[in-house]
Formats: sequence, C-alpha cells, structure tokens
Amino acid sequence: MPGMEFADRRDAGRLLAAQLEPLAAAAPLVVALPRGGVPVAFEVARALRAPLEILAVRKLGAPRNPEFAVGAIAEDGTAIVDALNARRTAVNDELLDAMIARERAELERRVARYRRGAAPLDVRGRTVIVVDDGVATGLTDLAAVHALRGRGAARIVVAVPVGARESLALLEQAADEVVCLSVPDQLVGVGRWYRDFEAVGDDEVIALLDAARRPPTGAA
Repeated sequence: MPGMEFADRRDAGRLLAAQLEPLAAAAPLVVALPRGGVPVAFEVARALRAPLEILAVRKLGAPRNPEFAVGAIAEDGTAIVDALNARRTAVNDELLDAMIARERAELERRVARYRRGAAPLDVRGRTVIVVDDGVATGLTDLAAVHALRGRGAARIVVAVPVGARESLALLEQAADEVVCLSVPDQLVGVGRWYRDFEAVGDDEVIALLDAARRPPTGAA
C-alpha cells in the first residue's frame, strides 16, 4: 500500500505482525535492529509468540553528512560499503577504516548493555525475521542479512512497515523474502510516515527486551 501512515512504532509492529502471522508455524526467531526496530519487533514477536533477539548494526555516515550512508557494519564485523557513494563523498580506505573502528566501539557498547553478558541466540537452521522501523538506503538491513547468513540462518525474512522501493529491491536480492506494508512513491525519510517518531533510547530497548522474555498476560 503506497503512503500508509502509522501512529507510532508499536502500532506499526501490530500491523506488520498481522501480515507475518503465517510464519508463526515455522517457529521463527524475531531479530530487531536497535534502537528503532525494537518497539516494532516487540509487537511482532509477541503476536507470533516468538523469541526476540537484537542484532546491533550501525550506519557508516559520510563525514560531512552523517545521515547519508556510505555503508553499514554489524556487531560481528560484517561490513557493507556502497563504493559509489563512498567515492562521491571522498571516503578513502583510511577514512573508512577509522569510521568502522568508531562504529564498532559503539556496537560493542550497545551489545554489552542490551545483552548484559548473555550469548546471542542461535540462528542456525532457523527462520529469522529481521525487523526495522523502516528502510531508507537499506544498507543496515543488508548488513544484518549478511551477518545472519554467516551465522547459519536457514531462511531470512526482512519485515518493515515502510521502505524505499529501490532499497527494498536491493534487499530482495539478499533475503529470502521482504515484507513491507507501505512503499511510498517518495520516501523522503522513514519518520515522515509516523505521527510519533520520537527517538528510542537504551532504557526503552532494555525494557522491551525484558518484557519479551516474560510470557504474555494470561499465558500458561
């Protein structure tokens, strides 16, 4: 559906979960990309009665425009670089190495805080649903897909409320399936499609991860 708007990330997650319901039979693992993907993924995991995990991924932003991605890196070191955009923004190998080192330090901080010493859940042989709050360039989601492939996931489904058409096409080449509720003619920005797109903080991420480990009210 083009141009669909969401109240907030939790609302988007509930709507996304309805589309993903057929995957419940595969006993999937839901993997959120923090921070923004966690509230969306929480609703998906709860609806599908699936475990919720995080996979920390960071965008590699251009030096003079940090919002413009030239690549992305996942917590295990898997890196994706858009060579064309790197050249356009004068990002050479030395600068790229420095960017990766800086973002790896932030990834390590987030993983330590979110997992609190626990090992990541085993994805080998499993259906994994990668959830984000939206896809702009698609590079962070692409890095996540490659990282999960490397860890042995059997089937990878990327699920987002809203995304740019060309970026979704890129992800379709790497993932087994891409589910997106809204594909506007012009994305402008992911936040444009949410009435409430307030930044998600570490405390909210941790609270949602803790809540996901508890059974839903009324469960046996």
